[in-house]
Amino acid sequence: MLPDLEFITMPLGWTMSESGDHVNFLHFPTAGIVSLIYELENGASSEIALVGNEGLVGVSIFMGGESMPSSTEVQSAGYAYRLSRKIMKREFALGGQLQHLALLYTQALISQTSQTAVCNQHHSLDKQLSRWLLMSLDRMHDNKLVVTQELIANLLGVRRESVTMAAGKLQKDGLITYSRGIIKVLDRSKLEMQVCECYEVVKKEYDRLLPTPDSK
Repeated sequence: MLPDLEFITMPLGWTMSESGDHVNFLHFPTAGIVSLIYELENGASSEIALVGNEGLVGVSIFMGGESMPSSTEVQSAGYAYRLSRKIMKREFALGGQLQHLALLYTQALISQTSQTAVCNQHHSLDKQLSRWLLMSLDRMHDNKLVVTQELIANLLGVRRESVTMAAGKLQKDGLITYSRGIIKVLDRSKLEMQVCECYEVVKKEYDRLLPTPDSK
């Protein structure tokens, strides 16, 4: 498949596909984060899942739907390999390792989407923010994230003022610092201790289903 892969840049804020679009390319991020966002008719929006270098963007191509009810937007700039819809469908139909891994990832993604819905409904905003930070940093492989409070508010589906209060609480507790659009986690172990169970549930499912780089 290597000759068919195209290495591309994913700039910050790039809308890779809109809700209902016919998806023509599958993307395998190597760096950066892509958000799957559901938008309502009144303009309100909320992130339902995020994808980093552990996954792929465009599962509808091989799941038979051809389009997604969510839009995809680059939350953190990075890079990806792009593969055409035609090639992916052909390779998937062969039933080999690619099909196996693609289906395992889809199961993991469904787990994340389901847990996010539960978290948004039942947990406080500071817990949601902690979960979102940890999941984002897992995919950045770093302890800091360049992001505005306005973007976080849009992704979590809340007001910016609410994010300011939640981030302020985490900062007061000595877990993070936030300045000029940069969030830095100061004590990750403590942040993991106070986050809701949703983070661990999703992480365990990803670890269970997906191979790690040193897997035999």
